[in-house]
Amino acid sequence: MSGSETMQGACGYGDLFQEGYGLATTALSTALFNDGKTCGACYEIKCVNDKQWCYDGVTIQVTATNFCPPNYTKTQDIWCNPPQKHFDLSMPMFVKLAQAKAGIIPVAYRRITCQRTGGIKFEINGNPNWIVVLVYNVGGVGDVVDVKVKGSSTGWIRMSRNWGQKWVTNSQLVGQGLSFQVTTSYGKMVESDNVAPANWQFNQTFEGKNF
Repeated sequence: MSGSETMQGACGYGDLFQEGYGLATTALSTALFNDGKTCGACYEIKCVNDKQWCYDGVTIQVTATNFCPPNYTKTQDIWCNPPQKHFDLSMPMFVKLAQAKAGIIPVAYRRITCQRTGGIKFEINGNPNWIVVLVYNVGGVGDVVDVKVKGSSTGWIRMSRNWGQKWVTNSQLVGQGLSFQVTTSYGKMVESDNVAPANWQFNQTFEGKNF
């Protein structure tokens, strides 16, 4: 029940407690995960149509932080295979909706606005020739479809999605102050100017504006 099995994962996040997500997270099936583009999205979920196991009227809110991989070798219990829309919840979240021994429950769900504390976080890793930025704590719809970075001596540079919410560029930006533009699937963009000072170091995290 500690939720340790939910850490890390296919969205590129690390310690979900340190990053502010805690146990209110879910892994998504192939149909929902969308090759990582849905990472960071928020959902409201409730158990429905199963009076034996469901707790009536209870809803939970979770963030997509991982991928529930398909298993094409099985012919039953293939909850994460296309076209199934499935949420693989941590046990502490599951037992808020239904009795633990239910195992699999029918749910109703909807996308909701992500409520975040503070600004968008930019964790910078990699090396001088391959800068990797993990973008997390994103408000609004929560997912990210485009990231641009600007050094104090460059124009705006579009980064590429490496995997999940890790974005990369091979532009030379060491020694420059950094600004970021983050765009969500709803087309909204927030610009965070001069987030990182010119003396930023790898393995540091900086905070910008939020939606």
